[in-house]
Amino acid sequence: MEHPTPGWLKRLDSFERAATFAAFTFMVLAIFADVVWRETTGVGLHWARQAGVYANIFVVMLGLGLASSAGTHLRPRFADSWLPASWDRQINRLAEALTATFFAAFAIFGWKITFSALQLEERSVLIGVLVWPMMAVIPLAFAIATIRHGAYALNPDWRPVDQTRSAA
Repeated sequence: MEHPTPGWLKRLDSFERAATFAAFTFMVLAIFADVVWRETTGVGLHWARQAGVYANIFVVMLGLGLASSAGTHLRPRFADSWLPASWDRQINRLAEALTATFFAAFAIFGWKITFSALQLEERSVLIGVLVWPMMAVIPLAFAIATIRHGAYALNPDWRPVDQTRSAA
């Protein structure tokens, strides 16, 4: 019996898509503005490259969740046939629980580093902005991945369909 994906997981996915799209759009516009400004004035926008790098961090970190929610993340498949297909549900549940644990550890580590930057009031040398808000996307993305994979461990039917295994 297949269970539909719960609404809160769909809303989480929508949030990640919107935030990733906004960050990617900002990154493209910042770099484009820098190129246009450089070509017309001979001098680039001093903030554009650093802002583009920060936006790219958002795109990459939130893209992790998009790949997980679509089932398109990279994973080794060489051992898929080592165990019987009848074990898939239990193996998937264990794999999702281990993945959630892995992401939780990185979320905690990311939070500690971000909190340290907040306490020290670290700023970007190039543009002078506080760096902790940009760093906060790292523990946020890992926390979201922890929640998503934890949900998949609790109910493997919510996982995206693995096309390679289901075709076999």
